[in-house]
Amino acid sequence: MRSQPIIFRQVLAAIDRRAFERRAVEARAQAYDKCFGAWDHLLALVFAQLSGATSLRDLELRWNALHPHHAALGSGRLARSTLADANQRRPACLFADTFAALAADLGRRLRHEGTHLLQVLDATPIPLGAHHPWARWNGRIRGLKLHLAYDPGTQQAAALGITDATVNDAEVGRTIALQAGRIYVFDKGYCHYGWWRAIAAAGAWFVTRPKTNMRLAVRHLRPLPNEAGEAGDGFTVLEDAEVCLASKGDSALPIPLRRIRLRRHADGLCLEVLSNLQEASAVQIATLYKRRWQIELLFRWLKQHLRIRRFLGHSPAAIRLQLYAALIAFALVHLAARRSRFAGSMLRFLRLVRQSLSEPHDLAQIDPSPPPRNRRRTPPPPQLAFDF
Repeated sequence: MRSQPIIFRQVLAAIDRRAFERRAVEARAQAYDKCFGAWDHLLALVFAQLSGATSLRDLELRWNALHPHHAALGSGRLARSTLADANQRRPACLFADTFAALAADLGRRLRHEGTHLLQVLDATPIPLGAHHPWARWNGRIRGLKLHLAYDPGTQQAAALGITDATVNDAEVGRTIALQAGRIYVFDKGYCHYGWWRAIAAAGAWFVTRPKTNMRLAVRHLRPLPNEAGEAGDGFTVLEDAEVCLASKGDSALPIPLRRIRLRRHADGLCLEVLSNLQEASAVQIATLYKRRWQIELLFRWLKQHLRIRRFLGHSPAAIRLQLYAALIAFALVHLAARRSRFAGSMLRFLRLVRQSLSEPHDLAQIDPSPPPRNRRRTPPPPQLAFDF
């Protein structure tokens, strides 16, 4: 009788080991670590994310407790000194490529018609403490930035890079490959007129917020349905204007722009949204920018439920490897939930996986639904009637 693999092995099923080892050879990631290969390193760091290990010693104890299953996983016992050395030497590009492959697989599985046209760009700070003297200070935090491009429709996240906190967001955003027909949504940190021109030239659109010192001249006011404004989901559009940059120098944008002024219902705050979309309505443009909040929720989910606040090393390479391992674990959990047709939330699925990593259960039955309650009252059993 064939035994059931443990939950951790079933979660890892989305990674093609042969393709991973080919990429490891191409990236020269096997050098100097012959007894602890790239595959062992990947398993250890992903297991640390899913099991909640808080230190190298804790990870060593948890991983070595799985020794009956090491052969099935294609790995062996772990020594924390070996892992610490590998964290300093192994290039993070191998883990970045692995996450990119998983993210592409996730996008293919979850893509629906029309949902792949939106992409949200943003970065989240990764604060580092006094144990990281190499980290740079940008005036607010000392540490790194994790840059992501996120598609709310397909839940596909693409890592744009991990940089110092001093790197401007627009420098990383300009590295993405522009696609015709896409709508790119980003905040004020991605203000770069040359990049905006490149987006328009590629047949794409952008939705963003103008900086406070951006001088705009109104060319034409578009009419709204009523004088009080056009109502949206949680906001009211106050003005829809065709604008251009007030300056006439080299910074002028040779593309038509629209400025949408709106008021949020929650706090009464007035905001401005800038876009080169001409056919969409003002409410549609404001709704597109509102969807930028989805990537903020993604960052909060990653920081709350995966290990990207406390690190298993102090070197820049160790931190980058752990950040990419967290993204890989995020993609693996989503793919496993989709493959097992899990109906609950991702948080519940992650908790169920975390508490049963070493159990040989079927992943599709990790959360068996309780039997339906019979609300109909059961009749009493028949009783004998005595005739005296």
